[in-house]
Amino acid sequence: MADHRVTLALTGASGAQYALRLLECLVKADVQVLFLISQAAQLVVATETDLNLPPKPQALEAFLTEYYAAKPGQIRVYGKQDWMAPVASGSGAPGAMVVCPCSTGSLSAIATGASNNLIERAADVALKERRKLILVPRESPYSTIHLENMLKLSQMGAVILPASPGFYHKPDSVSDMIDFVVARILNQLGIAQELMPAWGE
Repeated sequence: MADHRVTLALTGASGAQYALRLLECLVKADVQVLFLISQAAQLVVATETDLNLPPKPQALEAFLTEYYAAKPGQIRVYGKQDWMAPVASGSGAPGAMVVCPCSTGSLSAIATGASNNLIERAADVALKERRKLILVPRESPYSTIHLENMLKLSQMGAVILPASPGFYHKPDSVSDMIDFVVARILNQLGIAQELMPAWGE
């Protein structure tokens, strides 16, 4: 991947573990991560993990940098109304964005170009600039509205990558199931990974 930067956005669906593991892998791969998180995602992280993420961008950036032993400046955190953030413009945004997990509300907003917050605007930029946009929904069952929004986004060039772990690799733990999905995301980003072997290896 020529641009060693990725926008990673967390929204309010279940599955915070996927995003946190992805962030860990991106840091280890020496990728700069432009990190966005919704208020609902903050609540999900607190509910599904033992992490207590600071609510303010500057404090969260310091916390994540220390927690993942990232290089200074490798993780950049932006607030939901920070319209001067690089991700808000086609001239500054990374070449790829991942929304993980992607709530169905965020899915709808992205599909309609709402751009009411920085996550939605960053996704809108990715679409208009024809850059890689990976959406990781985790919902069950999907309604017709959800499916129509996914189809619409797929037709725009977005990758719809549901958080649906496979079992043919015989996972021994929840971590193995998380890594299955994270490996698929890394493959889509073109980032080398050793979480899961390629089929047939």
